[in-house]
Amino acid sequence: MTRNRWTVLLVRSDENPVRQYSFSPRRLRLLVGGVVSLLALVAIFVSVAGLAGVSRLEARRLGRENDLLRAELATIQDQVSSFENVLGDLSKRDAEVRQIAGIESLEEDVLLAGVGGPGPKGPESHSLFSIDASLGEAAFAATYDLEALDRRALLLSESMAEAADTLRAHRDMLQAMPSILPTAGLVSSRFSRERPHPLYHRVMPHEGIDISAPRGTPIQAAAKGKVTRASWATGYGQLVEISHGYGYVTRYGHASRIMVRVGQVVERGEVIAQVGSSGIATSPHLHYEVWVNGQAQNPMNYVFPAVFP
Repeated sequence: MTRNRWTVLLVRSDENPVRQYSFSPRRLRLLVGGVVSLLALVAIFVSVAGLAGVSRLEARRLGRENDLLRAELATIQDQVSSFENVLGDLSKRDAEVRQIAGIESLEEDVLLAGVGGPGPKGPESHSLFSIDASLGEAAFAATYDLEALDRRALLLSESMAEAADTLRAHRDMLQAMPSILPTAGLVSSRFSRERPHPLYHRVMPHEGIDISAPRGTPIQAAAKGKVTRASWATGYGQLVEISHGYGYVTRYGHASRIMVRVGQVVERGEVIAQVGSSGIATSPHLHYEVWVNGQAQNPMNYVFPAVFP
């Protein structure tokens, strides 16, 4: 009995046009199975090699990203250090300004505003920690430092605002303080609680100073303020009265001419009148008074031409 066989004919060229190969069914199945297995192995190898290549590419990409993240974190850390130096300089300046303003400097523990203290969360709370622990720790530290420096900057801003408000109040008070002699001349009579009055011939208080000067000599405001009186007053003659705020009031008597009006705001050194002898006076002079919170004070105690021109 003739066995079943598979015959394969290969036609190649004219010289040897036909080649014949015969296979038994079993051998053909083995051959086909081997080819299929070989192809499967090749496919598996190609797939594994491709995945390995993709993994290597992904690893290189992640490595580059990590390097970029580390460089960015290093830049941020440098900026944090620079910010700390700037805030350190501002802290010194703030202490100086507060000293000038006459208010206490901030205590060191208050100024630090929690810098360096333990927080409720740790580095593991940062999203990068699960990817790269060292990157997560560095990012957490940078974030924490920035938050602490932000709190410190806010505190310094509030402190400087307080000092500025105090200095502004001091400036306004200094502007209100009578600090110059109102006219050029000779102080002929000083402040006294008791002195013989030249006309009444009895002991009376002299609640100001007299400055002798030629008639018409300009009289200047001793400080910034508002004119509250510009008229005749018994004993004073032509009188200008200025309220400066902060309890300060000045009076300028015996004027020959008044050059301001009630309600007018004048600056220190502004001409408000001219020397005369109106009222009870024996010769041209300025009678000048300084009142503080309703009490007459020695005007010479408030003359500081070298400090407040």
